[in-house]
Amino acid sequence: MDSLTQKPLVSIIIPVFNRSALVMEAIDSVLDQTFDDFELIVVDDGSTDDIRNILRQYGDRLVYIKQENKGVSAARNRGIAAAQGELVAFLDSDDLWIPDKLATQVAFFNKNPHAMICQTEELWVRNGKRVNPRKRHKKPSGMIFEPSLSLCLVSPSAVVIKRELFQAVGTFDETLPACEDYDLWLRISCKHPVYLIDQPFIIKRGGHDDQLSKSPALDRYRIKSLKKLIESNVLTKEQLGAAKGKLVEKCKIFSDGCMKRNRTDEAIYYQNLAENYRNEP
Repeated sequence: MDSLTQKPLVSIIIPVFNRSALVMEAIDSVLDQTFDDFELIVVDDGSTDDIRNILRQYGDRLVYIKQENKGVSAARNRGIAAAQGELVAFLDSDDLWIPDKLATQVAFFNKNPHAMICQTEELWVRNGKRVNPRKRHKKPSGMIFEPSLSLCLVSPSAVVIKRELFQAVGTFDETLPACEDYDLWLRISCKHPVYLIDQPFIIKRGGHDDQLSKSPALDRYRIKSLKKLIESNVLTKEQLGAAKGKLVEKCKIFSDGCMKRNRTDEAIYYQNLAENYRNEP
């Protein structure tokens, strides 16, 4: 920003926990953007490494916020609360942006002032090697609610969101240790189109031992999210039917897995939950 009193157009939020080497690469990819009307907020979620000293080299090019360890949802929410920009973008600490990402998405919003959220395509790298996403991971554009019920089709590192949208749908659910993004995208996509810029502007890196997406039993949290959404009374009749059907399907898969692992009480809970929604009109 040219003026200390001028608010930035975009607020970029990077949550980080004990990833000092990776987060420096993420930060550098932000600072290398061709669009520069932004503030960069790094939220340290209780790291125990030397990240604070490492980030001092960036000086006032970023805002550093330290909090006790509360999880990625709380870290992103802390960043949202501090954000001054009209637009909010997220970047996971292990991902990278291609230099024209922000410029392309800001241009999209300028051409489409009705839009509330857009994302870009992405390149996948696993353990240092380029991989191709499966067909089921293909990102749709527009009203993506129903295809998003099965799996997460929006990447936090790929989106730019109008900040006012959080006032309408809420922020990340801090009670979810995983699938918190799946939960937010459903709350957004049941009401608003999620537009896709069909070019890759992020490098999504995976294969790390600490990735939340590698956590077992993720469907437990998707089921919790679906149950909450169904009970929120915000869905249309068609959306409600689709959400209930997906919840029943996921409960069946998850309860079968619990039975195989001799977690009988847990299996019965999800069987009963599925039966309740199957019998609802």
